[in-house]
Amino acid sequence: MAQQTVLVVDDDPVIQRLLQVNFEMEDYAVITAADGEEGLQRARDERPDIVLLDVMMPKMDGIAVAKALREDPDTAEMPIIMLTAKAQAADIHAGREVGVDVYVTKPFDPLELIETVRELIG
Repeated sequence: MAQQTVLVVDDDPVIQRLLQVNFEMEDYAVITAADGEEGLQRARDERPDIVLLDVMMPKMDGIAVAKALREDPDTAEMPIIMLTAKAQAADIHAGREVGVDVYVTKPFDPLELIETVRELIG
């Protein structure tokens, strides 16, 4: 079976690295992006199996990235996990409005996140 690919879009290099190490230990390929614009471009160019997306980022926030991914027929079905410190009901609602599959708040358990990814992409 081909290795599944996770795109991690987060402006925090510590979070990026934490997720990269944890997913690579579970035999996923990991692509990273440090801002929303780069994340959107990498999602379109590399077609990962799933996108992990922070909300608060430079250039383009995660809500705008998720909305753009959902509006593009080539990426509309790509699973998206919003991974963010924004935990207010309005924030969660905004994520659901643009079609985010799962909303996970920081701090998070990396093992639970890996299990959520497994559930979404098989």
